[in-house]
Amino acid sequence: MNYIYELVMKVRDYECDSQGIVNNAVYQNYLEHTRHEFLAANGVDFIDLHNQGIDPVVARIDIQYKTPLRGGEEFVCKLTVKKEGIKYVFLQDIFRLSDGVVSVKGKVETVCLVDGKLSRGEFFDTIFAKYL
Repeated sequence: MNYIYELVMKVRDYECDSQGIVNNAVYQNYLEHTRHEFLAANGVDFIDLHNQGIDPVVARIDIQYKTPLRGGEEFVCKLTVKKEGIKYVFLQDIFRLSDGVVSVKGKVETVCLVDGKLSRGEFFDTIFAKYL
């Protein structure tokens, strides 16, 4: 896959369940944090957007759990983006850094609300143009 952004992170102990592996719900946090950092790297502040009445929201998410991460392990979350109709679709994969093994494969479909109404995402069309 042709990734356009990467973010390295480390598993914190409190993110693990009683089995000693990252709780399944925590992976959504990793994916979301990576998308927010991707926006920031492109000059977009998530809070500023909201204050302008622009709210990108998750419409659907599909996560395939492949290999669990454990406390203290470093990993990299990679993403790419494509446009499908009014949706921006983020394909995101998480890899364990020590050996490159895939931990999670995610597909996150987002839509954009402007002043509470569904939009065609024109605001992001210009920001993401170089990636599409």
